[in-house]
Amino acid sequence: MTTVTSPTPTTTETTTATATATTTEAAAATTAAVFAVPGAPGASAPVTERTYDLSVTTQGPLYPPSEIVDENGDFVVIGRINRPGPDGGTSAHWGSAVVSVDSPVPPFGQHLPYTILRELPEALAPEDAATALYTLPLPLPCNNYNMLFAPDQRPDAHAVERPSFPLHQAPIPDARFEDGLKVREPIRLGQWVKARGQLEVSLSADRRSAHFSFAFTGLIPDSLYTVMSLREHDLDPDGPTRPGPLGIPNAFMSDRMGMAHYRATLPNPFPEAGSPGANRVINVIVLWMSYQQNYGGAIGHFGLGGDIHAQLKLQGPSFAEFTTIA
Repeated sequence: MTTVTSPTPTTTETTTATATATTTEAAAATTAAVFAVPGAPGASAPVTERTYDLSVTTQGPLYPPSEIVDENGDFVVIGRINRPGPDGGTSAHWGSAVVSVDSPVPPFGQHLPYTILRELPEALAPEDAATALYTLPLPLPCNNYNMLFAPDQRPDAHAVERPSFPLHQAPIPDARFEDGLKVREPIRLGQWVKARGQLEVSLSADRRSAHFSFAFTGLIPDSLYTVMSLREHDLDPDGPTRPGPLGIPNAFMSDRMGMAHYRATLPNPFPEAGSPGANRVINVIVLWMSYQQNYGGAIGHFGLGGDIHAQLKLQGPSFAEFTTIA
């Protein structure tokens, strides 16, 4: 079995992938460069099983820059940081920083450099580790992704207004103190970054489905989590598809030590790239649920830091080595 630590694609790799995938305007090309499926390895035999190490993050797509803010309302970003690129463009590389909530917001599918307040070192200083983490307010700040995540359940999601809450004090529907809330202490950055996860993907013998098996340590203890799948067209500026759960039901609980397991089987998640109607799974994101509830066929009501918060994922598009059939 091969273990893969999720790589950060280089600028050359992403530019090449973009040129192959699309010849549309530069705005769409930038998004495609970040999320397009890269070429499969030149293996002589089809790959049927592989193991990946997940990376700690606070980020879903690049807007909002993070699904976590600090007490000042600024984004605590662990993920791809938009910075000034060559020739006046924008480059995005994996890193950590505190990003201003007043960063410029381009149209969906385009990218601008974030307004970076300060960099965060890989080894957090004590004051950074002690940073209490908050939900994003509603409507979501610095957002250009106008997706309804639960159209049947909350078609009015974009009209809801709520302040930011400390993660441990998010407004869990109908909850009362006397009912016994399990998460009662502030969740801090130093605790968040302890999360570790490993994913094993294996194809069925007939290649009609794929099995996803996760093992986690260092999660927020006694908490509800979910796993979402990101497909190659979910962030397509010309017609985005709705991100969905990786398996239904897809809720799992971390134990008192922050450990957990999760598994799911998806039908034909890796159709041949470029085939009619293909919408391959290219990433998985493990989400801490601040409202501590599951949403059936949706990943959340408000998404992107409103009620779901990315904690683990692969750093770049993955699974190109797999092909499944209908």
